[in-house]
Amino acid sequence: MTALTATDDGVLDRSRRALADTWTITLRDLQHWRNRPGMIAFNWLFPVLLMSMFIGLLGGAFGAATGASYIDFVMPGAFAMAMFFGLEGTMIAVSTDASRGVTDRFRSLPMSGAAVTAGRCVADMINSAVGLTVVVMAGLLFGWRPESAAPAIAAGFALLLLLRFAMLWIGVFIGLKTKSQEAVTAIQVGVWPLLFLSSVFIDTSTMPRWLGTIAEANPLSATATAVRELFGNPSFAGQSWFADNAVLLAVVWPTLIVLGFLPLSASAYRHLRR
Repeated sequence: MTALTATDDGVLDRSRRALADTWTITLRDLQHWRNRPGMIAFNWLFPVLLMSMFIGLLGGAFGAATGASYIDFVMPGAFAMAMFFGLEGTMIAVSTDASRGVTDRFRSLPMSGAAVTAGRCVADMINSAVGLTVVVMAGLLFGWRPESAAPAIAAGFALLLLLRFAMLWIGVFIGLKTKSQEAVTAIQVGVWPLLFLSSVFIDTSTMPRWLGTIAEANPLSATATAVRELFGNPSFAGQSWFADNAVLLAVVWPTLIVLGFLPLSASAYRHLRR
C-alpha cells in the first residue's frame, strides 16, 4: 500500500511539473503578442481583408446566379479559412525557435519534453480563438447572421476549433522538419492551392464534376460545408459522397490528421537535428 501511494505521489508530482512547464511555455509564447502587436493584429485581420475582397469581387455574381446571399454563404468558409491559416503561424514560430537554437535549449532543461509542444499548442489555440472572434465580429458587422439554434451554432464553432487543432500539429511537424526560412516560405506558397481548391469561396457545383469532387474531398471543404449546415447558412447541393457527409468528415478528417501528425511531431522533437 505504501509503495502504491509513493508511486501515485510521484505520478502526481510529474503531472504537476508538466502542467507548470506547459503553462510557462504558453506564457512565453503569449509574450510575443506584446512584443509584436502589429504582426499579431495583422494575422487576426488578414482573413477579414481577404473575405472583404471576395465579397466585393464575387458577391454580385453569386447572388445573381443563385438568388442567395453570398455573405451568408462565404462567412462559414471564412471562419474555416481563418483556422486553416493558423497552420502558417505555428509552422513559422516552431521553425524559428528550432533554427535559433531555442528548442535545443528547452530540451537541455530539466523540464517535461511534452511541455514545449503542448505550450505551443495552448498559445496557438488561444490566438486562434481570438482570431476567430475577430472574423465573427466582422461578419456580423457585414450583415451575416446564423439561422440555427444555439446548440448547432456551438457545434459549428467546435468543428472550427477542431480543424485548427489538427492544422496545429501539421504546423509543428513541418516547423521542426524544415531546415531554413526559405523552405518555410516555399511551403507557405503551397498552402494557397489547398485553400482555393475547396468550397470556402465558391460553390463546387460550378466546377467541372471531377474537379468539384476533388474540392469537396478537401478537409477544409468538409469543415466549411458542415459549418454552413450547422449555422443554417446557404450551401450547395451535394455533388458527391463527400458533400453529402460533410459533418461526419469535418470530424473524421481532423481526427485522422491529429492521429497521424501528433506522433510524428513528437518523434521530430525527440530527434531534432539542426
